[in-house]
Amino acid sequence: MAKQKAKNKNSKAENFSKYIRWFWMTFVGGILAIILLFLFASWGLLGEMPDHTVLENPKTNLASEIITSDNKTLGKFYYNDNRTPVGYEELPQHLVDALVATEDIRFYEHSGIDARGTLRAIFTLGKGGGASTISQQLAKQLFTKQVSRSKVERGLQKVREWVIATRLERQYTKEEIIAMYFNIYDFGNNADGIRSAARIYFGKEPRELDLKESAMLVGMFKNSSLYNPRPKANPVGTKNRRNVVLKQMERYDYLSEKLKDSLQQTELDLNYSPESHREGLATYFRAYLTEFMKDWIEKNPGPDGEKYNLYNDGLKIYTTIDSRMQQYAEDAVGQHMPRLQAEFDHQNTPDRNPTTPFRDIDQSEINSLMRNAIRRSERRRHMKYDLGKSDEEIEASFKKPTQMEIFAWEDGKYIEIDTVMTPMDSIRYYKKFLRPAMMSMDPQTGHVKAWVGGMNYKHFQYDMVEQGKRQVGSTFKPFVYATAIDQLQLSPCDTFPKAPITIAANKFGNPQAWTTRNSNGDYDGFQSLIEALANSTNTITARLMNEIGPQPVVDMAKKLGVEQDILPVPAIALGTPDLSVYEMVAAYSTFANKGVYNKPVLVTRIEDKNGTVLYQFQPESRDVLSEEVAYVTVNLMEGVTRSGSGVRLRTKGADAYRADFREIITGYPYEFDNPIAGKTGTTQNHSDGWFMGMVPNLVTGVWVGGEDRATHFNSITYGQGAAMALPIWGLYMKACYKDEELNISKGEFERPAQLSINLDCSNMSDSDNRDEGSDENVSDEIDFL
Repeated sequence: MAKQKAKNKNSKAENFSKYIRWFWMTFVGGILAIILLFLFASWGLLGEMPDHTVLENPKTNLASEIITSDNKTLGKFYYNDNRTPVGYEELPQHLVDALVATEDIRFYEHSGIDARGTLRAIFTLGKGGGASTISQQLAKQLFTKQVSRSKVERGLQKVREWVIATRLERQYTKEEIIAMYFNIYDFGNNADGIRSAARIYFGKEPRELDLKESAMLVGMFKNSSLYNPRPKANPVGTKNRRNVVLKQMERYDYLSEKLKDSLQQTELDLNYSPESHREGLATYFRAYLTEFMKDWIEKNPGPDGEKYNLYNDGLKIYTTIDSRMQQYAEDAVGQHMPRLQAEFDHQNTPDRNPTTPFRDIDQSEINSLMRNAIRRSERRRHMKYDLGKSDEEIEASFKKPTQMEIFAWEDGKYIEIDTVMTPMDSIRYYKKFLRPAMMSMDPQTGHVKAWVGGMNYKHFQYDMVEQGKRQVGSTFKPFVYATAIDQLQLSPCDTFPKAPITIAANKFGNPQAWTTRNSNGDYDGFQSLIEALANSTNTITARLMNEIGPQPVVDMAKKLGVEQDILPVPAIALGTPDLSVYEMVAAYSTFANKGVYNKPVLVTRIEDKNGTVLYQFQPESRDVLSEEVAYVTVNLMEGVTRSGSGVRLRTKGADAYRADFREIITGYPYEFDNPIAGKTGTTQNHSDGWFMGMVPNLVTGVWVGGEDRATHFNSITYGQGAAMALPIWGLYMKACYKDEELNISKGEFERPAQLSINLDCSNMSDSDNRDEGSDENVSDEIDFL
């Protein structure tokens, strides 16, 4: 019995010893297995691992950034990643504190792996919180292309992330890791990185974020898809998550309980501003810049011979656009156009105009316009070339009612309306809208400060600043006057008879005799050049053309930067050529710049993501006129705003519009008293309205008209340049002058030291001076003002 007990005791001792050996073997084996697992991971046996050079320069797609002359981000070029990195110094301290308090409170104590957090996660099976450090999450964002759904594979991914985290800690400072993490994270809604997130959700730069805004963005690190603050997504859940972040900050003494309680009661207060080239500031300019950059990239390969990627390489494109002036320009368009359109709609109701929105054309011409519009439409292109539909199927689709979202003005504001109409009806609907275009430029440098190619890029994508070419009417007359002054040394005080004049057939290559007349039928007496230009007297412009001939005028226009071919015939004196706002502003700038032409500049330099300059613009300028001739031409155009067709810029009166946003009345509240040189222009049937306005350091051109020339007002009252285009110029300049930081000149145009041409017309009678509308310019089939 005793032997049996001893035997059992020895057996138990042996079993216990065996268990002890197994325990230590398992424990040591487990430790060795973990060590081997990490070694295998570091050697790349469990999957590709980044080497030293990749850790130094982790590959991330960086959006190319468009930067204004006043150092604001105008927009970005990106495919999937709208990311522009910022440095740690650009992050507010409370943003960093919120991240550390919420994601990794021992961030500054560990070297990539938080041992305490890892053990807590193991023993609580994750219920006590996760164990991933900021460094591990950064490693995951940078080097885990896709998180595996397999638990085994995900475990191996985590091992790799742990190894990479420790390497990142050796490679970078804590501050650099935090900055990298903020820059790499996708906050949803095209908000890649903290800078895009701050701009898209709050309209701010990161350094401008307040505490509650920072807490919301940090809260989105948990799951930006779930905690999406947009009104139609999950604003309540996002607010709750933000409050958790604030609670964590109070828990770790980053803010007081009182402040925490106060902030938790506030709303998210989003200023949601999505970033796309169809929305935001300067959309038409950004579309133009896209083509500019594609052309530049094609001609300028990188140092390795590879082409730069506009959407991924993080280029910085520095432009001449001033964000403040661009905003003022768009505001001016937005203030004037809905009111002008309201009057147009009032005149073109079906009972007043059965062919609305067209005038002066028959049904066959209307059908032709509509067929051409269908042929140019994106819908037809897509159906024919992408879907391979037949012409019959395409035609039928344009007659089928379709759900769509259309542009509209309502109470002076732009809205979108969900409706059902046929694509054919939608084409006719959009043809009723008058379109604006505007460009503003510094004549001394050629820097373009504002560019408005239309009123809404989403719905009207054709850019009327550079792409669109329209008849310029009387805004072409200063080219004739400048040529005559240059060749004949004329003075603004020189007088000419207002009597009709006929230029004989074949005198200048014109196949028929050309006669011009004045619409008011006033041909009595004489008029000085300054009066004639101020009131757009056609017969006197024709006399100048008869003296100098059309070819010198064409040559002058070319030297002034006009790129279009112009037929050298007498009728060009009244503005028959089709030119762009871009060309006209550049040409007029030559007069303001003492006769020196500067090619418009839009991009000053391009840098790569490291700040290396890849492109620096070189000014393109040339002498066109003597300083004296340029000054005399400017002096003539000053008469336009003192007593001629632009005089309403000087007048005092009531608001320019009635309360119903429809009828434009006589009084304009601009009251400018500084020197302004300018010229209005109105084309045949009032199809196009122009105003070109200059002060010594800013030249701005405005055009307004329909897509088709058949879309126009029924009279000169509303169809003239002084009613369609000039108000936009006036509103824009009022805003620019109010912003004193812009330093827009109110001074005199600089007078040449040597001036031989007489400008003193004090003895000249002003009995012929009158506002625009009294002398409608008519020439046979041409009717320009």
